[in-house]
Amino acid sequence: MLSPAEWSALSLSVGVGLWSTALVAPPGIALGWLLARKQFPGKILLEALIYLPLVLTPVVVGYCLLMVFGRNGPLGGLGLAFTYSGAVLAAAVVALPLVVRSVRTAIELVDPGLEHAAAVLGAGPCRRLVTITLPLAMPGIVAGLVLGFARSLGEFGATITFAGNISGQTTTLPIAIYTATQVPGGDGLAGRLTLLSILLSFAALAGSEWFLRRLRRRAEGLTP
Repeated sequence: MLSPAEWSALSLSVGVGLWSTALVAPPGIALGWLLARKQFPGKILLEALIYLPLVLTPVVVGYCLLMVFGRNGPLGGLGLAFTYSGAVLAAAVVALPLVVRSVRTAIELVDPGLEHAAAVLGAGPCRRLVTITLPLAMPGIVAGLVLGFARSLGEFGATITFAGNISGQTTTLPIAIYTATQVPGGDGLAGRLTLLSILLSFAALAGSEWFLRRLRRRAEGLTP
């Protein structure tokens, strides 16, 4: 049985993961499509900016968020620092590059000839996107969103820097594990939380693989 503190860390992690995934889904899909299908001045700079959180230390990402959304930052009036919403934002920022990369790759693998054929038949850009591009790229899109969710579950550096370690509000599983390791005799709690984190991430990835296989079978015209 989990203690109230363990349940709190678990529910916070799942909630942050789900909200951050929902937050990055629209811009992640839009940016993935933009990078896959369009050429424009400054594209390389945009790519570098999007993928920057992949190579930056998460603490740096959290500090940058603090400078922007902190009390003295230009967007400090939003009150996101050291809140649950701040934890969601921090997780979303580090998850976005994974979503964009997966979506971009999936859309690049869609044959542009199918889109051109639909255009010749009178389908507009939005209809081509909704009825051809996105359905064919859906396995990659789902994989990207699951990766983003899993990354959000494991986020530590940006979250603790920007959202802090506030019990019941921002103490997610990784932060709870870190806190337990700093307390004498906390190894047992840290071990249980670590196992819980592993099981949660494994369940997310296994569920994603199951869903992707169903999508592939449908795309191949097989019975799910």
